Amino acid sequence: MVRIAVDLNRCQGYAQCAFLAPEIFTMHGDEALLYEPEPDEALREKLDRAAAACPVQAVLVDAVEPDAVDVPAEGVSHAR
Repeated sequence: MVRIAVDLNRCQGYAQCAFLAPEIFTMHGDEALLYEPEPDEALREKLDRAAAACPVQAVLVDAVEPDAVDVPAEGVSHAR
């Protein structure tokens, strides 16, 4: 499993990620970036290229082992 985080304070809207991996990243207007936070592993190569191409390094990619994912127990809420 892969997780993505984009530092929207760093992102300057250059759209290199959207150009290289349109299945994951989409520009909404001139500056708003929309993205899939947990894309399919099959898109990993495109994702890595897109992250590397970001001129301000705003795209962070993290591989997560399926067993390491936190799944709340039934009936347990994490709301504050």
